Amino acid sequence: MTPFDDFTAAVRDHGPRLAVVLGSGLGAVPHSFEELATIRFADVPGLVAPSVHGHGGAIAVGLCAGRPLLVFRGRLHVYEGHPWDLVAAPVRLAAGLGIKVLLLTNAAGGIHDSLWPGDLMVLRDHLFLQQPNAWREPAGATPYSARVNELLQSIDAGLTTGVYVAVTGPCYETAAEIRALKAMGADAVGMSTAFEALTAAGLGLEVAAISCITNKAAGLTAATLDHREVLANAARPAERISAILTEFVHRL
Repeated sequence: MTPFDDFTAAVRDHGPRLAVVLGSGLGAVPHSFEELATIRFADVPGLVAPSVHGHGGAIAVGLCAGRPLLVFRGRLHVYEGHPWDLVAAPVRLAAGLGIKVLLLTNAAGGIHDSLWPGDLMVLRDHLFLQQPNAWREPAGATPYSARVNELLQSIDAGLTTGVYVAVTGPCYETAAEIRALKAMGADAVGMSTAFEALTAAGLGLEVAAISCITNKAAGLTAATLDHREVLANAARPAERISAILTEFVHRL
């Protein structure tokens, strides 16, 4: 038996139907999670360890609010040099392990005037600008589940909804690019999530995503963007995110 065989056996024994992907700096939530088994990305066939600081690179199964939950501590990004198939591999793994609902989280820069560090935004749609053909087919489709979004907002009425734009990275955007993205209708900007959401929806999973606003996007304040600031600000709403996730698991 390999470590991966042992881990998948533990997952199937507990039978989680919900998986959560924790983005940059969010690896410590939910606080109430009781870990029962864990494995490193690097020990999973077809995966590799993340190279980005703030992404732990481990998968755990355990109990949250007394119910089974699969947790991905970190993700893989195309800007790390990975092909899209590898970026989507954790999502396919989750689906293969019986997951039916996928909740993605990420750290994002706030573009909308009302979004500031520490705010949380539920994605109602996205702009996927990480590939040459950026416009999604079929027109008008969104991978994000209205049912799950409504459930999240019933848990925390302060959650706003918005449009996330996924850009290539790893460098932050220029002020001119942010002005252009705002004109396109983007409320927050990041470098992940969109392809994972599309992959999960294509596999028949219900998908939702929450952006943790860690900074105002470039040019919207006088501040210079820094990844250390992103990680520090991701910790600011940790208690709130933990409470949302715990109640979400309980109600789902």
